[in-house]
Amino acid sequence: ITMIGPDTFCRCSSLENITIPDSVTSICNHAFYECTSITSISIPHSVTSIDDYAFYGTSLINLSIPASVASIGEGAFNGCKSLANVTIGNNDSAEKRSTEIGNSAFSECTSLSSVTIGNNVTSIGAAAFSDCSSLTSVTIPNSVTSIEYGTFSYCENLTSVTIPNSITSIGREAFYDCTSLTSVTIPDSVTSIGDSAFYNCKSLTNVTIPNSITMIGPDTFCRCSSLEN
Repeated sequence: ITMIGPDTFCRCSSLENITIPDSVTSICNHAFYECTSITSISIPHSVTSIDDYAFYGTSLINLSIPASVASIGEGAFNGCKSLANVTIGNNDSAEKRSTEIGNSAFSECTSLSSVTIGNNVTSIGAAAFSDCSSLTSVTIPNSVTSIEYGTFSYCENLTSVTIPNSITSIGREAFYDCTSLTSVTIPDSVTSIGDSAFYNCKSLTNVTIPNSITMIGPDTFCRCSSLEN
């Protein structure tokens, strides 16, 4: 077996255990969609793509995605409400493949508290971690160049974020309604901050804006009622 096709095990709600052999290179759209009894899975290093909504709504608790995976599709792990820990790629220089995290890939993973993103990750899609209400901190690797629309929106317990010097733009609503975020340092590589990027970050007290910024968009810091400096 080299590919697990679209909808293969879709809505097999009693399926508890699955072993993916290291011959598999692709896990296709909706392959394990709403397999609500699956709590763990080992993704072999042979896999290069996890397609749209492949594991949507499963009960995975811990997840490690190897650096062999070049693309994590839209909504691939969306709605995995038991998912607590995620490691994506690694920092091993021997791994040459770049990884892209798709739009809404981990959106609504409400138990997600720990995310490790390896240096092989080059892009994080729109709303990728939106509504991850248990996420408290995140470090974006310096291989990523932009924070997209709504990437961390509604992460209500996010208190700290590390933005590297590789980032050139912070997208619209990137940290919208991150009500526990207290401090943000924007590196001087950033040239633009999108509309409502920090809207209703009501715990935000300090922001450092570099000279590289040419425009602060509409509603960027709207309703940041604790902002002092």
